[in-house]
Amino acid sequence: MAATAVVAAIAGIGALTGFHLQVREIDPPGSNAVSEVVTDDVVGIRTFTPPAGIRVEADLEYGTREDGTLLTLDVCRPAAATASLAALGADEGLPAVISIHGGSWARGDKANTDWRNVCLWLASEGFVAASVNYRLVPNVIFPSAVDDVALAVEWLRAPEQAERFGIDPARIGAFGGSAGGNLAALLGTRGDGPLDEGSRVAAVAELSGPVGLGAAELAADEASVWLRGIIGAYLGCEPGTSDANCPQAADASPATHADPSDPPFFVGHAETEVVPLGQSQRFATSLAAAGVPVELAIVPGREHSVGILDESLRARVAAFLHAHLG
Repeated sequence: MAATAVVAAIAGIGALTGFHLQVREIDPPGSNAVSEVVTDDVVGIRTFTPPAGIRVEADLEYGTREDGTLLTLDVCRPAAATASLAALGADEGLPAVISIHGGSWARGDKANTDWRNVCLWLASEGFVAASVNYRLVPNVIFPSAVDDVALAVEWLRAPEQAERFGIDPARIGAFGGSAGGNLAALLGTRGDGPLDEGSRVAAVAELSGPVGLGAAELAADEASVWLRGIIGAYLGCEPGTSDANCPQAADASPATHADPSDPPFFVGHAETEVVPLGQSQRFATSLAAAGVPVELAIVPGREHSVGILDESLRARVAAFLHAHLG
């Protein structure tokens, strides 16, 4: 609380004196930033070949945070012919999808090869895709990253951007993998009210998300030291601490906020990957118990996040998104 008060005081003094923090970009930037898919094999989204004609607008600013961090996203738009077909019968514009990269909440980039391919794939399906960067550990902890991606939804929904990109602001979904899956899921369950207002989204597809961050769930999964460590760094808690000493673990777990007003979910996971399967299984059960429509897809193997997004799973995710955004 004291630290928060100091930050607020500094911000207030800055506003009165005209002081401005130096604007800085998120590190690491650029198309070569690391992917959470660690293998060199051609798996998952790497099996997708983008068609010609998709339009990409890179490094669009969607906000600047109080600490001076410049937030940017890339927009991938369908080729003109695809957009025309997708718009048939949709006078209000095309559906859109916020795309959220993974990387343990600490690394990754919207434009690395794998996530640029995700953006292009979503555009090839007739969606306007917005691939977002968000602030990373250790510069920030929860809830900064989810606050950033929520701001991206609000930015995309604003009348200026909806007109600019030909978007229907009532039909915005979210897609994420790994840590980005956690953030996409939080977009779906945080808040209440209509799914076409503010930062609410109308559908969520997430892959391999660490979505149950509490001590009991991690114990049930026999979570690795690695997983406990990245969660601890993200939450600002000592790994393995009790939930009583880390209340943000519940706040950062999407099921905590689930209620019948939330959008439909698609949850995908590999059988033996680095994030335990129990994370997704319990999350799907919790969503169903809360009255939220959910589809759980368990695929064989040990690939992670968009490493499981092969042709078959792409078809299932696309069908889900079309059903609930189309």
